[in-house]
Amino acid sequence: MRHEQGRARRARAALAAVVTWAGLLAGTACTADGGPPGIGALGAPPAAGDVIRVTPGDGADDVGPDGKLLVRVPSGRLESVRVVRSQDARETPVAGRISDDGLRWEPDEGRLSLAAEYTVDVVALDGHGRRSARHTTFTTAVPDERFIGYVTPEDRSTVGTGMIVSLEFNRGVKNRAAVERAVRVSARPAVEIRPHWFGDDRLDFRPERYWKPGTRVTVDLRLRDVEGAPGVYGLQDRTFTFTVGRDQVSVVDAARHTMRVRREGELLGTVPITAGAPRSTTYNGKMVVTEMLEMTRMDGATVGFKKKDGKGEYDIPDVPHAMRLTDSGTFLHGNYWAPASVFGETNVSHGCIGLRDDKGGGSDTPAGWFFDRSLVGDVVEVVGSEDKTVAPDNGLGGWNMGWTEWKAGSALG
Repeated sequence: MRHEQGRARRARAALAAVVTWAGLLAGTACTADGGPPGIGALGAPPAAGDVIRVTPGDGADDVGPDGKLLVRVPSGRLESVRVVRSQDARETPVAGRISDDGLRWEPDEGRLSLAAEYTVDVVALDGHGRRSARHTTFTTAVPDERFIGYVTPEDRSTVGTGMIVSLEFNRGVKNRAAVERAVRVSARPAVEIRPHWFGDDRLDFRPERYWKPGTRVTVDLRLRDVEGAPGVYGLQDRTFTFTVGRDQVSVVDAARHTMRVRREGELLGTVPITAGAPRSTTYNGKMVVTEMLEMTRMDGATVGFKKKDGKGEYDIPDVPHAMRLTDSGTFLHGNYWAPASVFGETNVSHGCIGLRDDKGGGSDTPAGWFFDRSLVGDVVEVVGSEDKTVAPDNGLGGWNMGWTEWKAGSALG
């Protein structure tokens, strides 16, 4: 009995609420002004979707990067618009502005990010002063193909004054201008830095002259969602920094069989060397140390010096104090197998620059002395050889190109 009485009371209360709300609507329908907030002259406010229009539509997916993000009202004004981009487990507010007339909101950034979810929250007043709110979401397309750039030098490293910033892309870049715009290299203290393309997969940056010691260089990669080639989009959005250390430049004279090492312009030492033999001469020109190895294996077969049986003319498993100068295999390294009499007297190598050393790498040998005083990014310049000048894209050989020619290699002119 008590259950039946409770149901009867709840039914009467619900009926009273319906009657009261119906009477309120009926009363306001007869008045032009003065109705309750949110209730217009013709009754209930219009649906939020009629007042607030969001593009792309609610629930849209696979939206391309060129899709238009727009919030608008046909009349009245937008009170607030909040857009958040969720990407890689990180939420980022999307900056934008409401137009002066209050009818439109557009983002500051021109393109949508790929592989992201956008959430849009809007509050607006219609032409009768009635407030509406709308919440929508949409997702953007996930590209099938991505590209990245591998940066030289390493992040947070200290390098020599000859370092060139080099980006090697894992895919060929067709839209060079778009990619170039997305990479910014800056320095403190400031200096003009210009880019140069080598083919479609490498972009280098350098100043006109060697960096000044103490310079801090920042490399900003804003490649994410940049279309590097049709249907291929960048993946990276990160920053690299490095610091330029002391100034050291070494000049190898292949004809005199010596290397003069200067630091801050002052002669640090003169080291006897052996360079490339007459049939395998050493490149002339400015080269940059790109790798330093306490010990490495050198096999002639990997750089074209092969015997008739296909094996290398040399295969040395424990070359000490090895510093790479070119991608094609030119090293400056310790040499323990040649007689001591060749250093400073004759050229016997397969194109590398050899300094006397002990097996296992000595600390008090010419090779050990030079290795301990070197940095990645130091310049080694070869003169007096019977060979040609090293190509600008062989290692970090860009210093062999004049400034005007270097600047002409930009896709942006």
